[in-house]
Amino acid sequence: MATFKDFRNNIKPNWCPGCGDFSIQAAIQRAAANVGLEPESLAVISGIGCSGRISGYINAYGLHGIHGRALPIAQGVKLANRDLTVIASGGDGDGFAIGMGHTVHAIRRNINITYIVMDNQIYGLTKGQTSPRSGEGFKTKSTPEGAVETTLSPLEIAIASGATFVAQSFSSDIKQLTSLIEQGIQHEGFSLINVFSPCVTFNKVNTYDWFKEHIINLDTVPDYDPANRAMAMGKLMETGSMITGLIYQNREKKSYENLIHGFKAEPLAHQPLNLEKNEFDNLVAEFV
Repeated sequence: MATFKDFRNNIKPNWCPGCGDFSIQAAIQRAAANVGLEPESLAVISGIGCSGRISGYINAYGLHGIHGRALPIAQGVKLANRDLTVIASGGDGDGFAIGMGHTVHAIRRNINITYIVMDNQIYGLTKGQTSPRSGEGFKTKSTPEGAVETTLSPLEIAIASGATFVAQSFSSDIKQLTSLIEQGIQHEGFSLINVFSPCVTFNKVNTYDWFKEHIINLDTVPDYDPANRAMAMGKLMETGSMITGLIYQNREKKSYENLIHGFKAEPLAHQPLNLEKNEFDNLVAEFV
C-alpha cells in the first residue's frame, strides 16, 4: 500500500516561503495515501497561476493545463478512464474568473472528480492584482483606489447550481483539510473544496492571522447538518462564507457517468479502438 512519501517526487516547489499551497500539496498527498490510492491511480490536473504548478510536484499522472481550463481536461480524463481518481486544482482567478463558466457547468454535470481551489483572494503569479474573491475596497495595482465590485461567493453559487459536495478549509488546518479531501475523493460525484491559502507576498490583508480571527469551524456549530441544503446556504450567507468544514453533501444524486445510458463501466482507455466491419457499417447507416 502506498504511503504519503510515495506521492512525493524530486521536484522542489518554488512557491514563496510561507505560501499556503505547500500545505495543500501535503494534504492531497496524505489524503491519497489514506484512501488507499497508488500513484498510478491518481491524476492531478491543474490550471494557470501559482496553484497551477502543483500537478508537477506530486508523484502521479499530471497535466498543467491552460488558464481556466483545468476542469474540461479533468472531466475528459475521468470519462476516458473511470478507474482513475481525478483531482483538478487551480486558484480563485483560474476557477472563479476566466474559468467560472467551466466551474458552474462541471458542478451541475456532477462528474466524479474533486476540484480543489487555492483561494488567496488575489492574483499572485502576475504580481498582485484584484481577483473575483478580493474584498470590496481591496487595494492592489489594478485597483489603487480600492475594489468597487462585489466579492464573488462561489460556494453559494455552487449550491445554487446543484452541487453535491461543497467544503471549505484553511491551509494551516492540515488535519481538517486532509479529511475533507479524503471525503471529496470518496464522494460519488463532483466535489468542490475551496481552501483559504494566504498569499504572503502580495496580500497583506487576508493573512494567516486574519483568517484565524474570522473563520468559524462548522465542527463547533451545534446541530449543523451538512445534508440540509437550505441550512448550508443560510450559514454561508450569515457568515459571509467564512466557514470551514463540510458545508453540504447530497449522497442521493447519481454522478454523471452513472446517468449516461450505455456508458460502459470498462474505461474507454482500456477498450479496443478497432471496429469490426459490421459495427462500422451500422454506425455509418445511422447517419446516411
